[in-house]
Amino acid sequence: MCGRIALYSDPPRLARLVEAGIDPDLVDGVTPHWNVGPTATILGARESSDGHRVLRAYRWGLVPKAAKDASAHKGAFNARAETVASRQMFRNAFMRSRALIPADGFFEWKTMGKAKQPYYFHRADGFPMVFAGLTEYWRGEGADAIHSATIITTASGSDMDGIHDRMPVILEQGAWDHWLDPELIDRDDLESMLQPAPEGTLVHYPVGREVGNIRNDRPELLQPAPEVTPLNLGW
Repeated sequence: MCGRIALYSDPPRLARLVEAGIDPDLVDGVTPHWNVGPTATILGARESSDGHRVLRAYRWGLVPKAAKDASAHKGAFNARAETVASRQMFRNAFMRSRALIPADGFFEWKTMGKAKQPYYFHRADGFPMVFAGLTEYWRGEGADAIHSATIITTASGSDMDGIHDRMPVILEQGAWDHWLDPELIDRDDLESMLQPAPEGTLVHYPVGREVGNIRNDRPELLQPAPEVTPLNLGW
């Protein structure tokens, strides 16, 4: 599952990428991060009520509008493509609040014997990637309002190279308008967009295991590192 991303490109650049305006709070309010996990801040672009696309900050982990307790849904940082349209937690957002979630890359772990080897994935063309996502606005009684988001995942494509059986849904530019169209409510049409990325979209390489600790957050985490082997584990 996609539970760790890199998000170091500045918000104005990402806003231009997804052809969106930018929330004024983002200009000075978001710093670069190389190891972003659930409940942290990510960015999302969706169509506003006046028809303009706006990039703003969201808490990673969807809190449904009808939820009584925001903390009860901390695990909702991913939504599975196979059930997103039917699962109660996500179905309303799937129909009315779809978003583009930009990121510079993501991490995934492969089990290798007694250890797990992290890999960093990024686009082969060097541009940030854009995930299919959902957003929600929640405000409980006596609680601060929360703008939250989730990233949709699907079965892994060939670019995952056997590392994991899931991957985030990556939308190409030609699909962005269609995904965000507030008039689009045809379930089959929407679900048809939730496919693995075509071969060659992504490249990846092994990185150090320090990325496993969310408190580590620095550019060096993206440097290539030797893969885990029995030899370098001291077996």
